[in-house]
Amino acid sequence: MTKTQTSRFELVRIELPVAWTFAGLVAGLGLGTILSGGAMIDSVVEWTAPIGTLWLRALQMTIIPLVAALLVLGIAQMAAAARAGAAARRMLLLVFALLTLGGIITATVMPWLLELAPIPASASAFLAHTPEQAQQLPSLADFVASLVSPNIVAAAAETAMLPFTIFFALLAVAISKLSEGQRASLLGFFHALANAMLIIIGWVLWLAPVGVFALGLGVAAQAGGGAFGALLHYILVVSAMGGFVLLGAYVLAWIIGGIAPWRFARAMLPAQAVALSTQSSLASLPAMLDSSGRLGLRQSTAEFVLPLAVAIFRATSPAMNLAVAIYVAYLAGIELTPTLLAAGIGVALIISVGSVSLPGSISFVVSIGPIALAMGVPIEPLALLVAVEMLPDIMRTLGNVTMNVAVTSAVDRVQHD
Repeated sequence: MTKTQTSRFELVRIELPVAWTFAGLVAGLGLGTILSGGAMIDSVVEWTAPIGTLWLRALQMTIIPLVAALLVLGIAQMAAAARAGAAARRMLLLVFALLTLGGIITATVMPWLLELAPIPASASAFLAHTPEQAQQLPSLADFVASLVSPNIVAAAAETAMLPFTIFFALLAVAISKLSEGQRASLLGFFHALANAMLIIIGWVLWLAPVGVFALGLGVAAQAGGGAFGALLHYILVVSAMGGFVLLGAYVLAWIIGGIAPWRFARAMLPAQAVALSTQSSLASLPAMLDSSGRLGLRQSTAEFVLPLAVAIFRATSPAMNLAVAIYVAYLAGIELTPTLLAAGIGVALIISVGSVSLPGSISFVVSIGPIALAMGVPIEPLALLVAVEMLPDIMRTLGNVTMNVAVTSAVDRVQHD
């Protein structure tokens, strides 16, 4: 294990077997396709299904404590950033607006896109391990009342993510108002809790090739070779939402930053090449600084905004995370009312603050799980979709890196006009 610095908090950095997880999925789907319809398939699935279920439950058990800890740490970082001066506050307002806009665009466009390009029927096999439950659509009054839970422990036990995230967001703000000693003590506790949960989830994800193989075999036993096509559909549709964020970066740099799109695109090529090859915004930071210099942005602005953006801003997070939740909702036949979509956007915004510094596989589960739970969407399919996250993650990194430089151009122009 290595560590990476995130503001004043160091979170454990875990190297995960991403390629092996993907290979496990392909192997499980392949074997299930071969055996599908044969006499052996029922016996094989009977032995492998409990393995997949056990791994899935181990993945789920860390979500609540990890989300709580990361929310407190993430909001503490944003509070510290807000105290850094007017430039930081302007940047935070712009970041909040962009994250909100990304969520609204996905909530509007994603359902339309799924109507235009429907989910393949074979994708229904992704719900093989999902318990059936009657859908209850909350009224507006019930939704408003649910925003605050009288018992936060009960909310956690019932995975009521909306009041849970609101409580810990408020707790983080309250902690920032405490004296330095008390603030340090509480943040130290949540810092240690986050690291402990990351270690546990790292152990679980090291077993991902086995768990995903077992789940994939069960899916292919029902869907046959169509499971591959269903996953490809998922990858393309979810990545399309990241594409909107990517295009939005060019628009932001043009309209607010005053940089022509063709000039911005040419200057961004080196940083985007690093982003594609590393799939890491942190590793792309030197290239982003170079792109800022090519655009003629002030060095003082770039050296302040870009490291801060890497630490607290993931532009594609609400858009693509909400897209996954909406995809699974359509898969499960869940009616998404404006109230449920608003709940999803709200949780996506809050959760994005705490998951920026995590590896893709961990942030996928921690970020999308709470959104899905807040919308009444089953989270079991996430255990399979995490195996292909390495592909949408390319779009995530590309959009994040491009938007970081676009935000820098906007702050630079506003600050010196």
